[in-house]
Amino acid sequence: MVLKTDSVKMFFFPFVGGGHQIPMIDAARVFASHGAKSTILATPSNALHFQNSITRDQQTGLPVAIHTFSADIPDTDMSAVGPFIDSSALLEPLRQLLLRHPPDCIVVDMFHRWAPDIVDELGIARIVFTGHGCFPRCVTENIINHVTLENLSSDLEPFVVPNLPHHIEMTRSQVPIFLRSPSPFPDRMRQLEEKSFGIVTNSFYDLEPDYADYLKKGTKAWIIGPVSLCNRTAEDKTERGKTPTIDEQKCLNWLNSKKPNSVLYVSFGSLARLPSEQLKEIAYGLEASEQSFIWVVRNIHNNPSENKENGSGNFLPEGFEQRMKEKDKGLVLRGWAPQLLILEHVAIKGFMTHCGWNSTLESVCAGVPMITWPLSAEQFSNEKLITDVLKIGVQVGSREWWSWNSEWKDLVGREKVESAVRKLMVESEEAEEMTTRAKEIADKARRAVEKGGTSYADAEALIQELIARRLARQD
Repeated sequence: MVLKTDSVKMFFFPFVGGGHQIPMIDAARVFASHGAKSTILATPSNALHFQNSITRDQQTGLPVAIHTFSADIPDTDMSAVGPFIDSSALLEPLRQLLLRHPPDCIVVDMFHRWAPDIVDELGIARIVFTGHGCFPRCVTENIINHVTLENLSSDLEPFVVPNLPHHIEMTRSQVPIFLRSPSPFPDRMRQLEEKSFGIVTNSFYDLEPDYADYLKKGTKAWIIGPVSLCNRTAEDKTERGKTPTIDEQKCLNWLNSKKPNSVLYVSFGSLARLPSEQLKEIAYGLEASEQSFIWVVRNIHNNPSENKENGSGNFLPEGFEQRMKEKDKGLVLRGWAPQLLILEHVAIKGFMTHCGWNSTLESVCAGVPMITWPLSAEQFSNEKLITDVLKIGVQVGSREWWSWNSEWKDLVGREKVESAVRKLMVESEEAEEMTTRAKEIADKARRAVEKGGTSYADAEALIQELIARRLARQD
């Protein structure tokens, strides 16, 4: 029996800023499109970043809303502190809200480490949002359970991740710090999930079917993505995450002047802070490749004066920007860019990316193959998915997992940058095959979220389970 969805009430409690907030906002909008009454819980300062898109949804009749807490957390630059913002000031406001207006479930970001105790204490179904896909979870679990990293002769000795359907090699230097030595982090994450109602994953079955099956075999999970595809209008795509600080029209006009499939998009996400020495190597490599590019620079390691969209550009080689302008080869932008619009532009052929899960999925949805340059979090696993499993990417040669605020150890030289860019961008049979595969996967992504698709079905299934749970508790 299919139960009506008009009464299901879902709260979404994203982490503040960065790559975790953006997909959870979209997830709330996805469930609203399925008829669930979706409420996003946010601080007053953070709500400003997505208020416009929610207002547009409300005007079309979607049952989605924002609840702002009475308490606030400073709208901190996430690049400076990463996932270590203390959000516990929201503990009491959250408790009071749940007591007054208990929902059928609350979707909680994994970084709100204090929230599960409150939610579980009140008997509300708690669903965990992790912000990554199925593949890196499988990689991490098998490393924890079956690999003794201490036995490797060096940080650069390769090892095979066991029990996976694909041959995946990594090095200790590419594994997160908390997996290399005893850490409470993996156990804490496992405990959060064990007591939860389940997890919501921003992926889609046809992207990683073997690993989706692996996930669902051991965990109650609903795979509902790619959630970015709920952004259908130019306004939503432009303002996703926050209003662009760059002139998006200037950016699009420049792209409009280029031939189809001729431009490389370069961006390392909202958190990464590359040192000026590395940025110079990128610049030299891009110039030597002789390929057109659009490069978004957001944050520079140990150089806060340059972390603004109007920075003077001292981190680039002397005369670089002027040469690129005169040759009409490259456009360097500073600040927050409308990434969805850029990736979907017909001129874009490739994406040099840090392999954050949001950027990876956005590139997948646009049918754009990647140059992979992982830095932190689960990004080295994402790289293996892109290059070794899906075969839609070229590795630039990044070897060192980077911890927040640590010194940069391993520069990637300009020769490697040039080589990777040419491999992806210069016409060849291999490059053409990567593009073809990327386009095919993009079609599967779109089908997944439409009626009859796997992600559509999982979103419906979760709503039905929540209603059935409520009816059972009422009996």
